[in-house]
Amino acid sequence: MTTNVKKGNPFGTYEWAKDTLNFQTGCSNGCLYCYSRAMSIKYGQSDSNSWTNPTVRKHDLKKRIKKYDGRVMFPSSHDITPINLTESLDFIRKILTAGNEILIVSKPNLDCIKAICEQFKDYKGKILFRFTIGSVDDTVLKFWEPNAPNFKERFDSLKHAHKNGFQTSVSCEPMLDDNIDAVIKNILKYVTETIWLGKANGLIGVTGKGRLEFNGVDTPEVIKKAKELIAWQSDDKIIALYKKYRSEPKIRFKESIKRVLQNNKRT
Repeated sequence: MTTNVKKGNPFGTYEWAKDTLNFQTGCSNGCLYCYSRAMSIKYGQSDSNSWTNPTVRKHDLKKRIKKYDGRVMFPSSHDITPINLTESLDFIRKILTAGNEILIVSKPNLDCIKAICEQFKDYKGKILFRFTIGSVDDTVLKFWEPNAPNFKERFDSLKHAHKNGFQTSVSCEPMLDDNIDAVIKNILKYVTETIWLGKANGLIGVTGKGRLEFNGVDTPEVIKKAKELIAWQSDDKIIALYKKYRSEPKIRFKESIKRVLQNNKRT
């Protein structure tokens, strides 16, 4: 149900929160690049088919939630969807009533976000939304995140949360094409906190299996698209992206980009 921060330089979810909470195994979004899916399959906890037909862990829903040291992230390995909305609302309430601040991360469904905003309007100071938007192109989103909402629904969710006075942020990790400028241009005025840019990581293995192979989606078409995406995120292009946005106060760079900068020693 929960994981704690590791020592050393933070990466992944640890760049955002010390602790993460989940109550479900699997995620219906079916994202081809999913790290949680790959790790679950790697360690024999699920397979590619069962992952996209998620199951709620009832024992985690029943556990008492403690007061954490710092903001807690929910969810980190699944999403909030119409199917698990009732459980998600109950879970969020338990997190908040325990005295916690919460980072709600989602590829957002508008009805779900409306329900959260309505039920927890008295907790605005304790909630930060972080919506994942890696492209404005629905063809791209549908390819990499086949069952997740389209751009308009995610954008409308961001605007709804912003309009209703909630703290808002966006994750562009992974950036899914070479037009992240369009995402930033659309969302900037509706973000009260930060916009995080990050690469697509570990798609194709170098010495072992990559995420696409673990996830059972390494078809020739997917590998071709992955190589195209990797080329778009070459070191030179990442450095250029950093130089373009390093002075924008809302932009933050994930560890994958920081590592490129450190390796090239050009900032």
